[in-house]
Amino acid sequence: MEHKTKILVLGAGAVGLSLAAKLSSVAEVVAISRERYARAITRDGLTLHGAWGSGTYRFRCTSEIPPDEEFDFILITSKSYDTEQLCRTSANCIRDHNVVSFQNGIGNEEIISRYTNRVIGGVVMTGFVAESEREIGVSANAGPMKIGRFPYGLDPDVTDLARILDVAGIAVETTGKIRDHLWSKNLINSALNPLSAIKEVQYGALKEPENWKIIEDLARETFAVMSADGVDLLWKDADIFLGYLHGALIPVMAKHWSSMLQDLRHGRRTEIDYLNGALVRAGKRRGIPTPVNTWLCDCIRLRENPL
Repeated sequence: MEHKTKILVLGAGAVGLSLAAKLSSVAEVVAISRERYARAITRDGLTLHGAWGSGTYRFRCTSEIPPDEEFDFILITSKSYDTEQLCRTSANCIRDHNVVSFQNGIGNEEIISRYTNRVIGGVVMTGFVAESEREIGVSANAGPMKIGRFPYGLDPDVTDLARILDVAGIAVETTGKIRDHLWSKNLINSALNPLSAIKEVQYGALKEPENWKIIEDLARETFAVMSADGVDLLWKDADIFLGYLHGALIPVMAKHWSSMLQDLRHGRRTEIDYLNGALVRAGKRRGIPTPVNTWLCDCIRLRENPL
């Protein structure tokens, strides 16, 4: 009898539950989520609609990791500030297993690597909005997912995971340079998320001149930092990146509300320290000023903790 791949999804919010739903058609999936989501999904299933198609999916969803079960892949989809605690409490489960980070921000893979030596990095270019405890809207898809062995390389396990994702209907590409892709995604997030959250607008409004000037300045200072830090971004220079952002990505994501804005509206902590904050820290390491990234961090922190 052919072995059916078993996948555990830890920290399953909108991203993780959407992945669990799609993967449940080709694998045995267990998603670990908050109790109220687990109850609703167990009772009624999870409904997806939007860029990943429409349908209702049934899979195991619980608030606790099932004991004495082995998994082929463990996906971590939590907020970046929860990664350390999640790994610590799940250490026995993830040790010596393939653990895949599908998270925003910089530093997650480094944390996970303290608990397992089999880390796979993932980049998701898709917008998700939790509309209820059992319904998620996939607002836009700006390109295929990228996965690769962290920090660099490919191997049969990465290829196998890509095949599973593809069969599940999720567009995916493998790369031997996932670290560079993670920093490139972080540049996109850092350019769009905080400014759209501060202005309380969808991504499309960021093309307005007063917003675009801030993004231009951010891109130029970020490229200076990344060049000094030895990161090969996907674009040769800031002008090429800005052309991609203005002409390709923002038009696809024009109606998307950033996750950072959603967090602020619900009184939740944001991931600013792992997005623009990571760029500020890299700038300090290299002695390069990062005034725009620093200003955006300060603005978001003020919104997180209003006087």
